[in-house]
Order: sequence, then structure tokens, then C-alpha cells
Amino acid sequence: MKNNQNEKLFSNKLIQKFLDNESSVTFDNKYKFAELAPSLTYYLKSFSNINKLLDYISLILKHLFPEKIILIMPLNYKGEIWHENIKISSNNQFSEIQDDINGFFNQFNFSKNFKIKEMITFENTLKNKFEKYKIENKKILSRGKCRGFIYIFSLDLLGESITNDSNFIFIHNCLAVGLENYCLLKEKKKHENVDREISTGAEIQSQLLPDYCPTIYGVDLAAHCRPALQLGGDYYDFMCLKTNISEKRKEKARWALVVGDVMGKGIPAGLLMTMLRGMLRAEVLTGLPPDRILHDLNQLAINDLDQSHRFVTLFYSDYDPRTRKLRFANAAHNPPLLWKSSDQKIIKLDAEGFVLGLQKDAKYNCCEIKLNENDLVLYYTDGVIDTSNSLGQRFDEERLIKILTKLCKQSYTSQEILNKIFKKLDDFTGQNRELEDDASIVVFQLK
Repeated sequence: MKNNQNEKLFSNKLIQKFLDNESSVTFDNKYKFAELAPSLTYYLKSFSNINKLLDYISLILKHLFPEKIILIMPLNYKGEIWHENIKISSNNQFSEIQDDINGFFNQFNFSKNFKIKEMITFENTLKNKFEKYKIENKKILSRGKCRGFIYIFSLDLLGESITNDSNFIFIHNCLAVGLENYCLLKEKKKHENVDREISTGAEIQSQLLPDYCPTIYGVDLAAHCRPALQLGGDYYDFMCLKTNISEKRKEKARWALVVGDVMGKGIPAGLLMTMLRGMLRAEVLTGLPPDRILHDLNQLAINDLDQSHRFVTLFYSDYDPRTRKLRFANAAHNPPLLWKSSDQKIIKLDAEGFVLGLQKDAKYNCCEIKLNENDLVLYYTDGVIDTSNSLGQRFDEERLIKILTKLCKQSYTSQEILNKIFKKLDDFTGQNRELEDDASIVVFQLK
């Protein structure tokens, strides 16, 4: 071929011209495949339209094997017969048989949930319908997966098969790659849509967590949630038990402080956490003591949690700034750690109670403690202590207590303590290691 002709063959314009009116494009019979192959490989390289590719391959087959009728039956990305893209490659002399094949397809209905074994029935029916033709079949395979079928009709019953022809093999392989590319593009787009929805869900969920800590009289607060995935099952919240009062009066009102954890992580845990948050916020406004709040919340949520085969641990507390009394109840959550400044030691705030969502008649106990100046309460989820390093060692509760004890003996703010605990967590897990579970921390410190 001349250089300018070669350039034309490698351009998409020739392909389009060939598709629009292939009769105007002439090729030397001796070199027709050598002329067509570069344009086909170019098309695969710049793959964008599966319909055009199928049309182009159909026309190439028509020019390469004019004495044959070739039927291309691709499968779509769902693995179903792709009816609208079935192609028949044949010369004008076979127009009658082409009409017969189209009519045959209109009568033969593949089931919506197409299975490859249905092709046996189809092929037997096809051979019975067109008895005077020799019909060969070839699967279009790519990476061991069926992407479609090719059927070759020939009037010469004793003629040589073209399935072993090097030109046909090349076209067949290009077709397989093209159909696989189409499926991969569809799959990629599907994943992109899912990722977009997850990102939107994560953004909405992050907005449900408090974006700042409220001002409570005599208290220094800090909180942070680090999900293991985009969506998480951890939950913490601060809710004023008095509504319709000024911000100044809210500072000295009773506040609810909650931390919880839905079993698991990701989308299911995130959805259940969002549901639980709505239920809890409605319950808090009743002003009932913590044990009653957990009891009623369990009653409300048990049906939804039972159907999801998941459960929730939750620590609920309320604090009165005027008396410095903290009431609390626990639904089997990790007990918060209380630093008693006067005793220079840490104790666990625990109360007997069952997880939410497993037992309808679960009972919860209410406890109360008076806090003093410089006392500190650390609320956390099990993602903190269950985090492991490259050696398989857990961060564990004992390590957390030792770190908190050292920090509490120094004059750090709540935010500084929170940051330093997460820094210790990162140093422990090591570089490039993600958290295995959602990790949340709330630091509640009396000034």
C-alpha cells in the first residue's frame, strides 16, 4: 500500500465511509485483508461504539468471504442474547436467505434469563430450518468467557471450513476483544455509579454526625469518627434535653451524650446507624432516664435489627452541668473510661445491659456518678482497641488506659488528648495500614 492510502486506512474516517457505503471502497483481492486489518486494529484501539464495530466486522467478513453467509450473535453485558445487535454478513445474492434468517429470529424467542444451554435448542432448530446449508458454529470467547456466537452458512456442503482460516481467526479474536471491552466499559460505568452513590451516602452520613461540639457549661468537649470504609456504623451524638430555649440557657441545661456501634461496617451498618439516630433523637426528647431510653429504643428498633441480622451496642448518658451529675446506662458497649483527678486513676463506667436488637424483653440498669473538677470521661468504640498492627497485636484496652493516664496527668485540652490518642493509634498500626473497623472517640473533660 502507498503511504497516503495507509494513513487513510488507519483513520476513523475510512471506517465511517466503509460503514456508510462500502461498495465505494475498493480493495485489491490479493491484499484486501492486509488493507482491512490495520483499520480494524485502529478501531479496537480507539474503541468507543460497539454497534459500529459489529457493523464494520460484518462488512469485513462480507468482503473476505463473499461465498458465505455469516451470522454474528453477540451477548450483552448481562450475558443475554443481544437481539438488536445481531448481524448478518452476506452479499446481495443471498438477500433471500438473509430475509429468512431475520424472520426466523422474529419467531424464535430467547428467554429473558438467557442460559448458554438454550443455544443447543436454537442450533437444532436453525439446522432443521435451513437444511440445504452446511452450518458451522463458533463461540466468541475472551478470557474463557463466552461473549457470543458465530454461525457460518455455506451452500457447498463439502467445502473447506473457514474457521481455521488465519484471516477468520484474526477477525474472530478482534470481535471477542471488542465485546469484552464493551462489557468492561459497562461494568466500569456501573461501578462508577455505585461509587458515586456511596460517596453521596458517606457525605450525608457525615452530616448526621455533629460537625462541632456544643458548648456545655464547665465542660471541654472534643469528638471524632474515623470510618474504616466510606460509610461507617459508628455513632456519637450530643443532644440538649431542653428545646425551644436560647443558646445561652442550653449551656446549663441537661445534655445527652451518646456513643454507639452497629455490628459490621460499610453500607448496611451505615444505614442502620442512620435509622437508629432518628429513633434515639425522638426518644431523648421524652426526658426519661437512660435505662428507660435504652429499653424503649430496643423495643422500637428490634424488628428492623432482627431482619438485618445485626445488633447495636450503645452507651447512653446525660449530664447536668448544675449538679455535675452524670447518669448512664449501657447496652453492652465498651464502658467509657473515667479519669478521677482526685485519685489519679481510671475507672470504668459500666452498667448491666443487653445489646439492642437481639432480645425483646432486655433490661437495662441506670447508674449515676458525680464528677469533679479536672475529671475526664473518654467514650470510644471497639474499632479503637481492636485495631491491630503488622504483627497481629491488638491495640487493646490496657494500652488505651496507659496512654490516657499519661495524657490526663498533663495539662492538655480535650482536642489535644483526642489528637494524641489517634496519633498513637496510627503509630501502632504502622504506615499504609487502614483501620479494620470504624473508630470513634469522644473526650468529655471538666474544666
